[in-house]
Amino acid sequence: MRLVSLGRTDMKVSILGLGCMGMSEQYGPSNDAENLATLNRALEIGVNFFDTADIYGPFTNETLIGRSLVGRRDSVVLATKCGIVRNADGSYAGIDNSAGYIRSSCEASLRRLGIEAIDLYYLHRVDPTRPIEEAIGVMADLVRQGKVRAIGLSEVSARTLYRAAAVYPITALQSEYSLWTRDPETEVLGACRSLGTSFVAFAPLGRGFLTGEIRDVAALTVSDYRRSQPRFQGAAAVHNAALVRRLERIAISEGCTAPQLALAWLLAKSPDVVPIPGTRRIHRLEENARAAAIRLSPTTLADLDAAFPPGAAAGARYDAEGMQSVNV
Repeated sequence: MRLVSLGRTDMKVSILGLGCMGMSEQYGPSNDAENLATLNRALEIGVNFFDTADIYGPFTNETLIGRSLVGRRDSVVLATKCGIVRNADGSYAGIDNSAGYIRSSCEASLRRLGIEAIDLYYLHRVDPTRPIEEAIGVMADLVRQGKVRAIGLSEVSARTLYRAAAVYPITALQSEYSLWTRDPETEVLGACRSLGTSFVAFAPLGRGFLTGEIRDVAALTVSDYRRSQPRFQGAAAVHNAALVRRLERIAISEGCTAPQLALAWLLAKSPDVVPIPGTRRIHRLEENARAAAIRLSPTTLADLDAAFPPGAAAGARYDAEGMQSVNV
């Protein structure tokens, strides 16, 4: 697995990382023994960039990741996040970018992970009522204290990124980016490149939709949050399924799977884009990892761009409340 620099730091991450949220929630029940086996296998095949957050679980995903780090902390570049608040029962409680909250969240994450320093600490969402400069100043203090190695932002606009970077270097910006979510191409990717900020693409397989495995949202478990997301419902789901069939036809001609093609397209965009597909299955992990070896011709890239132009997907990527907290 090829390694690339994370921002302008000396940290080297695999060109494909691993999103870990689904191991603890959102996509139905999971098994920790299987999750740990997948995390172990990721390291064996060279995937060393793990992505978690304090609210995943809630509060259990970091503990799971911490268990996988025992005896091999130096083998993993670990990213976690703060800024979204959830109650003990998992309900959403808002966004908090206050100094006290950021500091206490960092300490809690360090305890759950069982580590001394977080490699990449993201502000999960930005509170528009507070200056971004204040939050970045607090996070920069955490770096100076040795509790964090680098700072990142999630789901922010180019304008917010530039303001944040004026206070302290922003190593990575994380947002949704895939064939059916090309919003970052408008401004954010250019801003990242101008600042030397890595772009981390989460949900690069459209939360599983681009795999072609989700034929009917009603078949998903009752606890699967995709059942309530606009792109997975009604006429939007029918429209988007037609897009996936286009992807599958091109994948057949390339001799790979649809998810491998979707990841290879992202990897071809730029070396500063690092997709972090999430999975809890070893065979899916291995399938995704093989995408790193695929080289797409200019013709194939053009075909994909034509099949998935910006705005091709129907439906918003979050519900109305969720959309209010992105691109701030």
